[in-house]
Amino acid sequence: MSKRIYVGNLPWSVTKQRLEELFSPFGEIEEALVIADKYTGRSRGFGFVTYKKDENADKAIEEMNEKAVEGRNLVVKLAHPSRESGEEIQKEQKPKETEKKPKKGKPAKKKEETKEEK
Repeated sequence: MSKRIYVGNLPWSVTKQRLEELFSPFGEIEEALVIADKYTGRSRGFGFVTYKKDENADKAIEEMNEKAVEGRNLVVKLAHPSRESGEEIQKEQKPKETEKKPKKGKPAKKKEETKEEK
């Protein structure tokens, strides 16, 4: 089975080929991607590496997380399943507010009756 890892805090200069070079010592890579802005084509500073064997991905995470590359410490961790792959991502749903909570602050002052109003 293959395992995908997230690689964040990439230097802007890192290309797909450079990403493969950095992560290939840990095992056979199925796919390496550097995510780019669709309008400018510039790297967005993160990517993904998919290993053919799970144990290779685990070793890469262990060895490469916080490793300095071109002056930046990489963030390497297990990637979350993508929506495109058909795997469901469970979203935390906030409970609906049924009642409006009173605003915090000073309580409203009650009008005091004067002797004249009585």
